[in-house]
Amino acid sequence: MTARTAGERAGTLDRLGAIVIAALPACMAVANRSSPVVVGLAGLLLLAGSVAARRPLRPLLLAPLATPLGVAALAVLAWCASSLAWSPLPGLSLRTLSEFLPALAGAYLVARLAPPHLAALAGPAAWILIATCLYVVADLASGLTIREALGQRVAAFAFNRPLLTAMLLVFPLAACLAATGRRGLAAIVSAVVAVAAWRSVSGATVLGLAAGALTFCVVRWLPARAGIGLTGAALLGALVLAPVEGDLLARTMPEAVHQRLAASSTRARVAIARSFGAAVAADPWRGAGYGTSGRFQDTPAAGRIEPELRVMLAVGHPHNSFLQVWAELGLVGATLSGLVLILTLRAVAAWGPLARSAALALLAAAGIVAFVEHGAWQAWWTAGVGAAIAWLRALTYQLEALTTER
Repeated sequence: MTARTAGERAGTLDRLGAIVIAALPACMAVANRSSPVVVGLAGLLLLAGSVAARRPLRPLLLAPLATPLGVAALAVLAWCASSLAWSPLPGLSLRTLSEFLPALAGAYLVARLAPPHLAALAGPAAWILIATCLYVVADLASGLTIREALGQRVAAFAFNRPLLTAMLLVFPLAACLAATGRRGLAAIVSAVVAVAAWRSVSGATVLGLAAGALTFCVVRWLPARAGIGLTGAALLGALVLAPVEGDLLARTMPEAVHQRLAASSTRARVAIARSFGAAVAADPWRGAGYGTSGRFQDTPAAGRIEPELRVMLAVGHPHNSFLQVWAELGLVGATLSGLVLILTLRAVAAWGPLARSAALALLAAAGIVAFVEHGAWQAWWTAGVGAAIAWLRALTYQLEALTTER
């Protein structure tokens, strides 16, 4: 094979990988658990492209793991694996890990290898995201007749995962568009995602968009250190206070607020948080073991709390990823997770204003959703976060290229 042929093949693989990432929102709208497969396929295509082009993979994939942030992230994974030694539900722990690790690997490959190839597809990716959200709005307005005609499950909440994925992607994607002067398209894609979220039954998507947009607007005009500090304080506060969240809300949340938010099951959420908080207090140091939230009522910690608090441990997870980390991995896992967060913020602090604002908006949006929504280790969410990070890093590549041209 000639060098030219190898280069052409590498370019084709790279473009295919980038196209697959751009198509992620549409894939999620059709199959709402498909993001691990989509992101994994994109990662493999990009890896094959790098091998075909004979790019050195050590600085691309291994060197970042030797940085303080990489070491801290590996320490979290090592503690997760170590906790299998004391997990009372090793089968469940291994099954959860077997779903999470492939999604994490795909997300890492995409985040590291895709950015140089994504900027050229920002426009098409925006139109795919717009078309996906318009499809969601149209189907919801029609009473889900499109889903019914396609033989899919007729339930409005089936669009929650696609819209949460769109929420993650829209912040870095809109920033990529704005950086190259396409502010009109950036505004359109942001507005369409917001309309789809508002029309849906996903309160978490609305909350994430609101938190991200507010954070972007605030930190865009604050000094860098103040913006980093504000975002970090909110996220670290959510992590530190997670074990006592239920008790705090039970004491301070007025009845009128519960009634107004009845559709969000706030009473049940407070009860769940109290139950898992009590379980953390019963085993605060090492936790019950990775992935045990699916059957937390069967863990030793559950047997050490009041009987009335055990009922809510059977819900599958605490609907708060910060609290789940505490319950499963204890103080050690929570401390390591906090260290990862701090080092991530330190890395973001070195970026330019637009990239830093988009990164903090993404962190705020993902953080508020993690605080109120799904389990910490869900593969579809992990893959979506990886794709969003890829677009965020594509933004930094794009800004560096614009600076060089000037």
